[in-house]
Amino acid sequence: MKIDSADTAWMLVSCALVLLMTPGLALFYGGMVHSKNVLSTFMHSFVAMGVLTIQWVAFGYSLAFGTSHGGIIGGLDLAFLNGVGMGAVSEGVKIPQLLFMAFQMMFAIITPALISGAFAERIKFSTYIVFSLLWATLVYDPVCHWVWNGEGWLLKRGALDFAGGTVVHMTAGFSALVFAIVIGKRKRPSPPHNLTMTLLGAGLLWFGWFGFNAGSALASGGLATLALVNTHIAAAVGAVAWALVEYLKQGKATALGIASGLVAGLVGITPAAGFVSPMSAAIIGAAAGVVCFGGVMLKSKLGYDDALDAFGVHGIGGLLGALLTGVLASAGWNTAVTKMGAELVIEQAIGAGATAVYSIAVTFVLLKVLDATMGLRVDEDVEREGLDINLHGEQGYIIGGEGSMISSEESAGHGHAVAHAAPAVTT
Repeated sequence: MKIDSADTAWMLVSCALVLLMTPGLALFYGGMVHSKNVLSTFMHSFVAMGVLTIQWVAFGYSLAFGTSHGGIIGGLDLAFLNGVGMGAVSEGVKIPQLLFMAFQMMFAIITPALISGAFAERIKFSTYIVFSLLWATLVYDPVCHWVWNGEGWLLKRGALDFAGGTVVHMTAGFSALVFAIVIGKRKRPSPPHNLTMTLLGAGLLWFGWFGFNAGSALASGGLATLALVNTHIAAAVGAVAWALVEYLKQGKATALGIASGLVAGLVGITPAAGFVSPMSAAIIGAAAGVVCFGGVMLKSKLGYDDALDAFGVHGIGGLLGALLTGVLASAGWNTAVTKMGAELVIEQAIGAGATAVYSIAVTFVLLKVLDATMGLRVDEDVEREGLDINLHGEQGYIIGGEGSMISSEESAGHGHAVAHAAPAVTT
């Protein structure tokens, strides 16, 4: 089968765009923690680019896209990229198999990093690495197989997930909820130390998401165009909707609210990007901005410490997007939509429910095992002094010579950007 040069060029760009999202996530999360934990928070994203690449190449890709065993999991026939070469993926997907593997790898990298928002400022670094490897193997790879492998059981039922509403956001979001509950609250939560960093990260996420969603068309052309336009509209409307609700509730629209709202819109449109009209994308973006705002409020009502709102934005946003895909998907925009109306909504609910239950159950067992063997949480002294200096021997901000570390409060006197106390619903 002949390789299409235009499709290959677009997918090479998309692959790079999706990788850029992981450093963007590091900035997004890093700005929301205390200055003494900024590097440890960055490390959660950057180390994922290393260890998850190794896992994916060694056996993760094979478990997700190898020969199916009952529609549940792939075999090891593609382990260490055995047989993954320069030939086209299929007659309908005219890009090299190696490029398809690389594009999917970028999704596998960012998904465990998303979870880190739930346990920021209190987890052991060694435990995080082991958790990421095991979680990717036991949760991400099987769910990816269910939804995106041609023989996956959810795909064969007719469930739709264009770019990862269930595969990426629901698995990460619901696992994040479990992690936040199991690891417990931070001892001394603080306001974000640098919201300019968070806004820059949000902008990079928005930019990279064009590769995330439009790249999932696996070709350049009309479908990629639809996904790109829908992605942008949903992000824009999500940002405005969140800010509006925030203003109506609190009398102020915050920068963190805008950043959270645009990410919520991006999460919500992800499963639907190539299946709905642009006006439907606006509806999804608005719904995501409002519902995820409410989802973030849950943590103060229910008493768990999802530090950076991984569940409130990704778990709830992914679930909402999956269900709204069932409501709004149209064969007029994508002929892959073979079911519509109540029938599709039911399939979307089954897919979302299975993903949530499986992610919660496996993550809970995994955390209990790791807590008993390695321990999940740093000592209280380490948490008080900061993870950067204790776990990594480094500091994000040094003023006044070696060994001097500033807090977010002290930095105000040196002209550094200090975040004002953010609303309770977003910190």
